[in-house]
Amino acid sequence: MNPLRTRIGTVVAGIVLALITALLLKTDNIDGGITFYLNSLEINVWLHAIFGITWVGLLYYFNAVQTPAVGAALADGDPGPAAINRYIAPRALFWFRWSAVLTWISGVGALSHMGGLAGAFTLAEGWQVIGTGAWLGTIMLINVWVLIWPNQQKILGLKEASDEEIAKAKAVALMTSRINTMLSFPMLLCMTAFGHGLPF
Repeated sequence: MNPLRTRIGTVVAGIVLALITALLLKTDNIDGGITFYLNSLEINVWLHAIFGITWVGLLYYFNAVQTPAVGAALADGDPGPAAINRYIAPRALFWFRWSAVLTWISGVGALSHMGGLAGAFTLAEGWQVIGTGAWLGTIMLINVWVLIWPNQQKILGLKEASDEEIAKAKAVALMTSRINTMLSFPMLLCMTAFGHGLPF
């Protein structure tokens, strides 16, 4: 049975491969025996990276692929945008908004584990870089749930709205998505700089 034939099988295979990789790379020789372990911070940071890649990857997909493609299809009179909005966008938005939440929760968990949650969010000495990234991520999360998702529900017909409300929702969702794309660059700079010990 090939696990790559299903999405779940692929994810499970990826997790197993990651654990095997960790086993091969991270072992301690305690009392003559080899012990494998991953501590909760390592697991938290790993999950934070996976959720963050999903969230920001979908953000870039919406801005670089889907929105221009729908615009081009509409200009050609192609009915394709209806299929995208009916079948693809709701699924992508599900993963988009929930990966945003899981990214933020796992980030808060990692900061808490490091003893830096308060320091990061108050931009205390030694926590300014990751704190700036955390604040940018928090703003982006709020934008997803307060501005992007409610307006996308109107655009996709998941929530009743007039033509005028839909036109306004499109403008708000697009601009907020562009703002989040813009914020993602300094946010990712801060996250990677902190994670790799890079000074500014």
